[in-house]
Amino acid sequence: MPNRPVMQLIQNRDFLTSTPEKTVRAVAVHMKQCGAAAVLVVAESDGVLLGICTERDLAYKVLADGLDPKTPVSEIMTRNPQGVSPEKTFGHALHLMHEGGFRHMPVIDPQGRPIGMISSRDALGLEMHHFRKELEQREDLTEIL
Repeated sequence: MPNRPVMQLIQNRDFLTSTPEKTVRAVAVHMKQCGAAAVLVVAESDGVLLGICTERDLAYKVLADGLDPKTPVSEIMTRNPQGVSPEKTFGHALHLMHEGGFRHMPVIDPQGRPIGMISSRDALGLEMHHFRKELEQREDLTEIL
């Protein structure tokens, strides 16, 4: 899985977007309804990525600081987040995420428009795969013995 292109991870997977003028409350409600931990903020005119808003942004920048929920998401989003191109490997993206200290990374096309999002949680799929294989091997050994 670490050597798979990012495109394989994101294909057929939805991700949330918002425009910068939406309120943080509207963004939070949308994230809750969709069970998402992050939303990509894009320019309404051309869909170019402007920023990312995560659960952490909502908790730290809105709740902890007592910010008005009617504040535009553009005021709390992380601007110009680091992105990854779809042909890069998932391992490369995980390395960038680890080095940058963030959990979500937009996947962007050459024009700067988001085409998906990956998260550190995607790495759990790899761990679960290895864990299942190990369990199967142990069960096979148990049957043999």
